[in-house]
Amino acid sequence: MNLSLEYKIREPKVILDKNPLLLLLHGYGSNEADLFSFASELPDNYYIISARAPYDLQYGAYAWYAINFDADQNKFSDNEQAKTSRDLIAKFIDELTANYPIDANNVTLIGFSQGSILSYATALSYPEKIQRVVAMSGYFNEEIIKEGFKNNDFKNLKFFASHGTVDQVIPIEWARKTPAALEKLNIPLTYKEYPVGHGVAPQNFFDFRNWLLS
Repeated sequence: MNLSLEYKIREPKVILDKNPLLLLLHGYGSNEADLFSFASELPDNYYIISARAPYDLQYGAYAWYAINFDADQNKFSDNEQAKTSRDLIAKFIDELTANYPIDANNVTLIGFSQGSILSYATALSYPEKIQRVVAMSGYFNEEIIKEGFKNNDFKNLKFFASHGTVDQVIPIEWARKTPAALEKLNIPLTYKEYPVGHGVAPQNFFDFRNWLLS
């Protein structure tokens, strides 16, 4: 099958007529093997698919969008690339539900860092395709969400967001703006912080897994 993104897949161990999907979106400079290392620990009834971001940085390293530096070493994101990736993820979900016996009404995005930022953008742009989002070590960036997204119907959408309090890559202050942004959209959110840097604490993993199961 020639789908829009490269991916790794773990088929469900418990086969239903249609199985739910967990779609894993890695961070900047990583690849689809990274979050896939969690797969064996995730619930058995899910298709677990880990997607590779489309922009090639160097061997084995990929990005959902470029991060550039200006002369003063200020970082800025390539929002046009981010929007292209947002739409690619939405298309990829459609391709997966067309090619595998996946329940299109039970799709969860699990993103880390840049993958988390894209998870917000994709879910809020296409809430009819996604029911739940686990957004780790990322933040809500309104600039890469589809125009007019505030008019979308979010009634089936739920978020779990988490961040390390000593994250040196994406400041905790950015993540702390998320609850208010989602509250304005009436989207239920479970928000947690952990005393770690830019990474997934074991407790964070257990918490989001319990959230998925609840």
